[in-house]
Amino acid sequence: MISRLLEDLDNALVKDPAARNRLEVLLAYPGLHAVWGYRAANYLWRHNLKLIARIFSNWIRATTGIEIHPAATIGRRFFIDHGMGVVIGATAIVGDDVMLYHDVTLGARTYVLGKRHPTIENNVVIGAGARVIGDITIGHGARISANVVITKDIPAQSTLESSEFFVI
Repeated sequence: MISRLLEDLDNALVKDPAARNRLEVLLAYPGLHAVWGYRAANYLWRHNLKLIARIFSNWIRATTGIEIHPAATIGRRFFIDHGMGVVIGATAIVGDDVMLYHDVTLGARTYVLGKRHPTIENNVVIGAGARVIGDITIGHGARISANVVITKDIPAQSTLESSEFFVI
């Protein structure tokens, strides 16, 4: 467990050029606090302590401005930079080495039961203000520009610029 916490700290140092050291990241990075809070809430959720998980995740949201449902599935070395306004829904799946900027939504298009949030494969970067909506897949290594609304699958290794690409 300690090695995973250190991995998250070191990942922030790699992904954010403004990060100066582990202590600064530990004390002053709400994206990291939200991820760690999610991991604790997810543990509670998986152990059928769902109400406690939801209460804890709401407290994390109130303190960080980042809402991650405890039922979501999130991989290793996940980094949220400037996280305010990030929302990740219950059936979202996020792979390893994914980076989100502020105000990103991984949301649903429907109220039906079952998978309704996106799957984000490994090594994806999603820019500020992007909306990824529905049971879709963003392929491995894709780069999503700021303020793009995506409701259809995006192939691996794609780069989507907001000025040239708007997927609905």
